[in-house]
Amino acid sequence: MTHITVKVDGTTYEDDVEPRLLLVHYLRDRLGLTGTPIGCDTSNCGACTVDLDGASAKSCSVLAVQADGCEVTTVQGLAKDGEWTPLQRAFHERHALQCGYCTPGMLMAARDLLRENPHPGAEEVRQALEGNLCRCTGYQNIVRAVLAAAGQEVTEEATA
Repeated sequence: MTHITVKVDGTTYEDDVEPRLLLVHYLRDRLGLTGTPIGCDTSNCGACTVDLDGASAKSCSVLAVQADGCEVTTVQGLAKDGEWTPLQRAFHERHALQCGYCTPGMLMAARDLLRENPHPGAEEVRQALEGNLCRCTGYQNIVRAVLAAAGQEVTEEATA
């Protein structure tokens, strides 16, 4: 067992973990943060994307011991005092989710994009989200939601 200290969604946790435990399993099974789904366990789908020390990371490809001393933000840590972020509101208002399985990863990857580029174009949004799969083909509405969260005028033509 390896002792780790990690700050998740603003709360510090100290635990002894198996060195091979994936971060996604630590978040879900140890901390009960089931908002981060397990999609493929191969880092292909992006559903398990979290923010790890200020950058997007697929938590199925990170060991919990690698997060020792780090700060992790999950989709459950986005809203503050029950208030959604502009990005979360835009996803809701623009119908950027269907089944919702990809939504946590899409939100976290989009958050990372908007932190680095507050005013992306549609193509930049697509490139930033290309590591996240939506099986319901909600990509157009997802792109529209990210652009809306960035305060941009969103038209059908701009995202087609």
